[in-house]
Amino acid sequence: MRIDAHQHFWRYQPQEYGWISDQMAVLQRDFLPGDLLPLLQQQQIDGCIAVQARQSLDETLSLLAMADVNPFILGVVGWLPLTSPVLADVLAPLQDLPALRGVRHLVQDEPDPAAWLQQPALEGGMQLIQSRGYVYELLVTHRHLADATTFAARHDDHWLVLDHLGKPDIARGAVHWARQIAPLAALPHVACKLSGLVTEAPGFRWTPALLRPFIEAALEAFGPDRLLAGSDWPVCLLAGEYAQVTELYEQALVSLSDAERAAILGGNACRLYGLQEPDYAPQPH
Repeated sequence: MRIDAHQHFWRYQPQEYGWISDQMAVLQRDFLPGDLLPLLQQQQIDGCIAVQARQSLDETLSLLAMADVNPFILGVVGWLPLTSPVLADVLAPLQDLPALRGVRHLVQDEPDPAAWLQQPALEGGMQLIQSRGYVYELLVTHRHLADATTFAARHDDHWLVLDHLGKPDIARGAVHWARQIAPLAALPHVACKLSGLVTEAPGFRWTPALLRPFIEAALEAFGPDRLLAGSDWPVCLLAGEYAQVTELYEQALVSLSDAERAAILGGNACRLYGLQEPDYAPQPH
C-alpha cells in the first residue's frame, strides 16, 4: 500500500494563512480532496495523510470531515491546544474519530521556537496525546534541531515524526546536515519524513543531484524503517509538480530492496500512525 504521508488541504483565506506570502501566489487558492485524488491515481498512490497548516481547531475538524467522506484520506494530523489546561476536554469528542492519528504545531513560526518547545505548559499536553497513541509531528528548521532533540528525548512514550528532514540548509550540504541530525536520529522513537526538500532549495531551484545526498544521509541516519515519503502538496508546487516530487524520492530509493522501498513508500506510515491496511477508511459519525 502506497501512502503520501504528508500533504495539506485548505479553503484559502488570506487572514487565516499568513505564512502564504504574495511570493507564493500559486498557493493562494483552495486545495481540496478532489484536486489531489487524480494526482494520487496517476502515481498509483493508494491514500494520504492530511496535515494541519494553521493553528486552528476548526481546521482540524474540517480535515476530519473531509476524511469521513473521502476514504483515500487515511489519517489526519491536526492541531490541538497542547498547552491548554482544557486539552483533555477538547480531545474527548475527537477520540472516537478514527481518522485523527496525530498532532502538530507550527513551531517554526513561533517567535522563539526553542522557548516554545521548552515551556512547562507543554509537558502535560504531550503526555496526554502520547498516552492516547497519537503521533506528534515536529516542524522545525535546521536552526532548532538541537532544541528538537532535547524535546524529543523528554517525550519518548510514542512516535515523534520530524517533518521535511528538519528543513536542511541545502547550501551548506548534506554532510553538515548529517552531523546536525545525528543526535535526533539516534533516538529510536523518532522517525523522519522525506518531504519538503524541493522547497528548501535556494530560490526553489533544485535538481535530483542536489537533493539526493540529503535523502541518502537520511537513510544512513534513520534507516528504511523510520523514513516516510510525503509530497508536501500543494506547498511543493512552489518548486515542482506532484509527479516530479514523487519521482525524486522513488528514484533515490532504487538501490534499496523491495521491502525497504515498500516500507518508506507506505508501510512505515501504516505502522507509525496505526492505519489499518489495506481497507482502512474512517467511518462517518
